[in-house]
Amino acid sequence: MLDDSGLDLLFQKARTPRRWMARPVEPSVLRRLYALASLGPTSGNCSPARFVFITASEGRERLRPALSAGNVNRVMGAPVIAIVAHDPLFFDELPRLAPNEELRSWFAADVGLAEETAFRNGTLEGAYMIMAARALGLDALPISGFDQTLVEEAFLSEEGWRANFLLCLGYGDIEQLPPRAPRLGFDEACRLL
Repeated sequence: MLDDSGLDLLFQKARTPRRWMARPVEPSVLRRLYALASLGPTSGNCSPARFVFITASEGRERLRPALSAGNVNRVMGAPVIAIVAHDPLFFDELPRLAPNEELRSWFAADVGLAEETAFRNGTLEGAYMIMAARALGLDALPISGFDQTLVEEAFLSEEGWRANFLLCLGYGDIEQLPPRAPRLGFDEACRLL
C-alpha cells in the first residue's frame, strides 16, 4: 500500500494547475508516461486509447482554433498538450493483445458495442495517464472545452481516431491556486448494498 507521501502525490495534495512553468517535458518522460499508463487494465486488454502529444508551435497553432475561448491561455501555455483519443477499430489489435480469446469477432460484428467499448476504455486509459503523470512528478489539466470535429480533422483523420479530451501536461505553477474545491461526501455519492 502507498504511504501518505505517495497518496499526497497522486491525490491528497495533487492539484490541477491553471498556469504552467516554462520547464519543458522531455520526450523520454512522455515515453515513460505512456509505458506506465498502458499498464492500466482495460476490458479484454482491448487498449483502444491513442495519444497525440503536441509540443511544437506548429501543432499548437493548428489546435488553437478548436479551443473554447476560456481554455486558450491555459492550454497554449502547457509544455505538452495530449489529445486523448480512441481507435474505433481497436479490435483489429485484439488477436495480438488478447491472443487466447476470440474477442475480435464480437466487436467487428457490432459497431455500437465497439464504439461504446472504445470510448469507455479509452477514457479509462486517459485517467491512467493522469495518474501516471502525477506519479512522474508532472501536473495534469484535463480539458473538454474544444471542438471535437476540428481536432479530429486537424490531427486524427488519417488514422480514423476519435477525440475524447485534451490533457495538458507539464510542471504547473501552483503557488497562487485557490483552495481546493469541495467534493461530495461518501454518503452523497456512494451506496453500500
